[in-house]
Amino acid sequence: MNWYMFLLGSSVGKKMLMALTGLCLIGFLAVHLLGSTMAFVGAEAFNGYAKKLHSLEPYFTVFNIGLLTIGLVHIAVGILLFFENLKARPDRYLVYRNPGGMTIGSKTVPYSGILILFFVILHLLKFTFADKSVTPIYQQMATTFANPAWVLIYVVAMVVVAVHISHGFWSMFQTFGINHPRYMPVIMKLGLVVTLLIGFGFGILPIYLLIIS
Repeated sequence: MNWYMFLLGSSVGKKMLMALTGLCLIGFLAVHLLGSTMAFVGAEAFNGYAKKLHSLEPYFTVFNIGLLTIGLVHIAVGILLFFENLKARPDRYLVYRNPGGMTIGSKTVPYSGILILFFVILHLLKFTFADKSVTPIYQQMATTFANPAWVLIYVVAMVVVAVHISHGFWSMFQTFGINHPRYMPVIMKLGLVVTLLIGFGFGILPIYLLIIS
């Protein structure tokens, strides 16, 4: 009960929970990005990868339920922290303060989070929950991204994701007290690398599919 009260009853506990769930989500994005690179190999490779994932039932379902739970906790705790900051106006941006100063990521983290939520719902409806029994997933992606409007939506969404992660990555370390002047510059640079890899990696795929369509 004490740990429960600490996580949800204190600002520090909420920030730790936010950091842990954020780390899990970044880890998922990294793994998802590795799988998505199969699309650059070709339709057969990507469809085979997707088929292999779905053959892992019921583990795949359990994984998705766990991922959904982590995502919902991240969103809920983020909302709680946002409103707590609004109440404490003198420290309104305490949670999002960058040791090097305010950045676009720290200023917009609640709002980029909302945009990402809408994008995730769109992505799930468009691809994850789509019927793949007739048209394989690669062909569905190719058809979708043959439309420049969809490419633009996804590229802009990946920019928003990258901006969100740019704040969240170093913030995780700061939350757990790893903010020593010796280590933070390295962490900030590592965060930039992770941000660029995820943003560019996912953003280049729809552009590539548009080019070859």
